[in-house]
Amino acid sequence: MLRELDAPPRLAAHLRAVHDTALDLVSWLAEHHPEVAVDTEAVLFGAATHDIGKCLHPGELSGPGSRHEPDGHRLLLSMGVPERLARFARTHASWDDPGTTLEDHLVSLADKVWKAKRTPDLEQLIVDRLAGEAPPWQVFMELDDLLTAIADGADARLAFQNAYPVTTGTL
Repeated sequence: MLRELDAPPRLAAHLRAVHDTALDLVSWLAEHHPEVAVDTEAVLFGAATHDIGKCLHPGELSGPGSRHEPDGHRLLLSMGVPERLARFARTHASWDDPGTTLEDHLVSLADKVWKAKRTPDLEQLIVDRLAGEAPPWQVFMELDDLLTAIADGADARLAFQNAYPVTTGTL
């Protein structure tokens, strides 16, 4: 898909870093909270494509902007991607909107913590969804340990991403 869109190499590197972080999150969930139903396929696809709209707005790779969100959603739909998977292009930056799911929150969290950015309100939403029978403080501490470990690898992931050019080229 990225080759077809002639995606900038930096975007491909970013999407890989976020995907790999999302994989860490869903693997942890499966081990520590197997009772919580999560659509792993959707989370991983969402993490791997959430910024695909930056193919249309390459300036947003190195600068601010949110036009890539609705345009990425429309782009994925036009490529035949089902709404349940395309939605992450639209929801990854609006995780606090009504109707967002645990899957939306996990993609948003992966998009933050891969670079060691912590977002307390987002993390609390996830803790609240996971707490169930367990005390929320315990779930918070477990999640905090995971996110701290993920954040410890941020420098290497940032160096990996930044080794690729922002300009479009063959992947």
